[in-house]
Amino acid sequence: MPTILLLNGWRFYFYANENNEPVHIHVQKAEMECKFWLKEDIYDVEEAYSYNMNSKETREVRKIIFDHFDYFVKEWNQFQKNK
Repeated sequence: MPTILLLNGWRFYFYANENNEPVHIHVQKAEMECKFWLKEDIYDVEEAYSYNMNSKETREVRKIIFDHFDYFVKEWNQFQKNK
């Protein structure tokens, strides 16, 4: 589970055992957790799930993902290549 980014208390990371899933990022802060699909072809993100989060926290995470979208996609591709 490599951590890709730590920002504002949020930890952005990948799981190593999700071989067949498209590009996505897991996010955690304290008891809050979520997962977002990164749709590289249309430069969009879609919430896969969230746990223990309100709409403000979800918006904050979405903004961070958009701010670092290209970085996350690059890291995902590198991570998948090196497994």
